[in-house]
Amino acid sequence: MGNPFVHIELQTGDLVKAKEFYSKLFDWKLEDMPTPGGGMPYTMINVGEGTGGGMFANNDPKVPPHWLTYVGVEDIEASTHKARELGATILQDVMDIGDYGRLSVVKDPTGAVIAMWSAKAGG
Repeated sequence: MGNPFVHIELQTGDLVKAKEFYSKLFDWKLEDMPTPGGGMPYTMINVGEGTGGGMFANNDPKVPPHWLTYVGVEDIEASTHKARELGATILQDVMDIGDYGRLSVVKDPTGAVIAMWSAKAGG
């Protein structure tokens, strides 16, 4: 079986407005949580059934608001290397996200961006 979508994330310049809009539109349950290292606030999205996600404020004016989809992989290093071999541009090389897991972000040969996620054991 193929790798599943495991997380969907919104980056926006106006987190307050986004939280109000999406919680009312879809009845999502939102929970603010601290990020590893005490960085930016992160809001988890609980959708009930199906793939949930998160949202956070990205105040870089060069980055438009957007949704990013994460695909679960067993070996993030190998998957990121394979993406590169297949012609992807690595936008964010493999990085740890606290005790939760590891991620990378790639731009495929057509220009579309997708992220990969590998949860840490028990995460």
